[in-house]
Amino acid sequence: MNRNFLAIASLLGALSVALGAFAAHKLREIFPADAVTIFETGVRYQFYHVFALFVVAIVSEKFKNRSVSWSGYCFIIGILLFSGSLYALAVLRAKDMSAITAVGVMTPIGGLFFIAGWLLLFWSVLKKL
Repeated sequence: MNRNFLAIASLLGALSVALGAFAAHKLREIFPADAVTIFETGVRYQFYHVFALFVVAIVSEKFKNRSVSWSGYCFIIGILLFSGSLYALAVLRAKDMSAITAVGVMTPIGGLFFIAGWLLLFWSVLKKL
């Protein structure tokens, strides 16, 4: 088991719950509805990929190859870029700031890292068969 991925997944999971609770209770009072929706999408994808990172941490014992590790790194980078950019976009949308396009470019790049992480995990399992 990869303890580093397990520890990071645990922290990111706790952060997901905290951000989700914040969005459900306080954010609705201070952000417009479209900004809350953007923020909640970031939380949802962060949480999905926390579970993917848990899987990587657990299966890294059985599938000892670099593809498994790289899938974990891709999930972490994806969370930072995809979810992080959505959190920033929500704040910028709420504050009606113009830097939305610059931050919005990071979201699909983060999504590509998510896809790469899943494909690398698939490749790791396929190599072992």
